[in-house]
Amino acid sequence: MAFPFSAIVAQEETKLSLLVAAVDPTIGGVLLFGDRGTGKSTAVRALAQLLPPMRAVKSCRYACDPQQAAALCEECRMRKRKGALKSHLVPVPVVDLPLGSTEDRVIGTLDLERALTSGKKVFEAGLLARANRGFLYVDEVNLLEDHLVDLLLDVCASGQNIVEREGLSVRHPARFVLIGSGNPEEGELRPQLLDRFGLSVQITTPVDLTARVEVVRRREEFERSSAAFVARWQDAEQELRARLAEARRRVDSIHLSDQMLAAAAELCMHLGTDGLRGELTLVRAARALAALEEAEGVDKSHLRRMAFPALCHRLRRNPLDETGSMTRVQRAVDEMFADP
Repeated sequence: MAFPFSAIVAQEETKLSLLVAAVDPTIGGVLLFGDRGTGKSTAVRALAQLLPPMRAVKSCRYACDPQQAAALCEECRMRKRKGALKSHLVPVPVVDLPLGSTEDRVIGTLDLERALTSGKKVFEAGLLARANRGFLYVDEVNLLEDHLVDLLLDVCASGQNIVEREGLSVRHPARFVLIGSGNPEEGELRPQLLDRFGLSVQITTPVDLTARVEVVRRREEFERSSAAFVARWQDAEQELRARLAEARRRVDSIHLSDQMLAAAAELCMHLGTDGLRGELTLVRAARALAALEEAEGVDKSHLRRMAFPALCHRLRRNPLDETGSMTRVQRAVDEMFADP
């Protein structure tokens, strides 16, 4: 039984970033980097309980969306040629990628048992197949082996997993929201992988006495009687679940004016971010936030609040400026969005 998302104390930026990424998966996932024991894994597992079920093709190993013909796997395309696809509601997958996982376990491999008993080459789907249309969670992502990092980079870029080994040639959809967590004291993240995360949150241990006491109190209550604790937060969870489902439904209709688009681009230019991924992430995150808050369109407050998780990890290090990325973004945001 997972700890309720609504019961997590403080960590507002973490919770908001996870919700925003759940509203719009094209944002590119979330990186939670910070001190040990600050509830990073707890927040991710709690988010999984909030996600509304999704419609998927029956008997499909990749949970293909029957409404997205272009994204169907080869097996579903063959079924569709023979008639209408049958579908059902399934939970959104949240799949853990453990450290030390073999490449075969991640991308899939030949089913040796069936190959030996029947003589047929059958593909045994891996973690990437299970994570399609859901979330792939990598704890201690900065300790992930280089060959698995390369593999994730390829799949995140293409949205497909390609397996060619032991005479097999398989291509299947693998689009997921990548969520990573880790402790910066144990090593930095490769720049290529860091850039793939849409949002990044620096998590620190609470310094407020009241917050720390409340964290311990709620965790103790949960450990003593999980069922009673979850029941006490059921109404808040249901309210947040409904809010998330509604935001996902209307996010594409949220208005983004040319003025707000120009403000996002100007902020990124002011900070000197490389490429255009910063602008894309910022406007998508701001739109998702507006949907969560039931706004009609994106305004400066949405850009201001999403600027930190969307841009802090994209700044180049300036040897002449010893201030941290948070301070640089704060300074730029204050200059750009100062009240007249």
